[in-house]
Amino acid sequence: MFPWIAGFAGLLVPGAGHVLAKCRGRGAIYFICTLGLFCFGVIYGARLQFHIGFDDPLAVVRSTAQVVVGLPYFLARFLGLGQDPMLITRSTFEYGSTFTEVAGLLNVLVALDAFDIAAGRKK
Repeated sequence: MFPWIAGFAGLLVPGAGHVLAKCRGRGAIYFICTLGLFCFGVIYGARLQFHIGFDDPLAVVRSTAQVVVGLPYFLARFLGLGQDPMLITRSTFEYGSTFTEVAGLLNVLVALDAFDIAAGRKK
């Protein structure tokens, strides 16, 4: 049961799964890297809005990648960051979106790594 908790905690807060698995150094590095990518994306003007519907399947994948950053995504949405419809007029809009999406995909890999460490499959 502990590996599942470590993996889920890693999805909620980047690096938290590693901290639970007693790999605090890795957890801190993953937290800084993932949060750094996400923050740069928000600064560059990423639009944080979940896309629902089958009209553009790639938009669903991209917005899901943003959501799996975990609590930083929901905190940014709560604070109103990335909500302005005029963001798409900024020249760095696509860069910002890509940064936030990569941060989410990185967080999935980090959570899976925490799961493997907690399960004893990896050191």
